[in-house]
Formats: sequence, C-alpha cells, structure tokens
Amino acid sequence: MPKVMKKVKSITVNADNCNGCRACEVICSLFHANPRYSSNNPARSRIRIVREPLRDIYLPVYAGEYTAAECTGRETYIIDGKKYDECDFCRASCPSRDRFKEPDSGLPLKCDMCEDEPGLEKPKCVEWCLNDALIYEEREEEVEEQEASPPEIEIGVEALIDKHGLQKLLDAVARMAKP
Repeated sequence: MPKVMKKVKSITVNADNCNGCRACEVICSLFHANPRYSSNNPARSRIRIVREPLRDIYLPVYAGEYTAAECTGRETYIIDGKKYDECDFCRASCPSRDRFKEPDSGLPLKCDMCEDEPGLEKPKCVEWCLNDALIYEEREEEVEEQEASPPEIEIGVEALIDKHGLQKLLDAVARMAKP
C-alpha cells in the first residue's frame, strides 16, 4: 500500500499531575450535549477518571475505538496495593462494559478530539485541565493508506444489533417509518 502523510492528534496523560477534579469529564459532557452546553451528564463524557481517592491516585482515560468483541485478556494489576483489572485502563467501547457508551441508547462513544467548525486549538478536556495532566499533541506521520473506516452510523447500527438483535432493530425501524 502507498504511504501518505497524516496528521495524528493525541492526548498524553500525565497521571502524576491529575488531582481527580473531573473538570475534563464535565466539560466533555457539556461540549457534546445536544444542543451544545445545554446539559451536564458525565456518563456521556468521552473521558473518565479511574480513581482510588484514599490513596490519592487518579488516572484519566479517554474513549477509543468501538470493538464488537470482548478482549481475552483479563490480567490484574496491583498498584499501591489495590487491584485493578485490565478493563479499568482500557479505552475501547465493548460489549462487556458500559464505560464508554451513551447511557440512553447504548451507542459507543469515542473521543473525537472536540472536532468542530471552526476547529478548536485543542480539545476541551485539555483546555480545562488546570494541572496539565492532559497534554495535546499534533504531529505529521507517514502511514500506510488504509481503507476508509465505516461511517459512524454503521458503527452505531452495529452496536444496536449487538445489543438488541437484528430483528428487533428492523422492527423498530419499520414502526418508526410508518406515517
């Protein structure tokens, strides 16, 4: 496959600076509300704080790609004497947990780096992080040209089929299509 230059956007997490204030969760929820800034529901946020407040440990985790399959790894990590399983640090939206799913519809959420028109200088979570726990980076990388990924609507429909089954989804669409 031919190689092309691609702008890669990423957020680096410096967990040592995170104090667990959750400003990132709140602003993300507000930014993605419909209409924008109309409601605050951190369950709709594309970033979550994994926390152990008694030990003063906080780790921001932002939503990654949807995966229809559950992972096979179930390793356990022990950090300062507390057990965490692999899911605590995973960025994927998957069938085995609800961390990065829209609470009403069950559709997967993915960090979109607050893409907007006109474009923002950096994602809102980074802008509102007063302790510099979230660091936004943009760089040009040469990558192999890939096939176009499925549109968001296809990913959403796939998630609804996984959750409710194809026939229930078709029945619901048929009911909604009737005048």
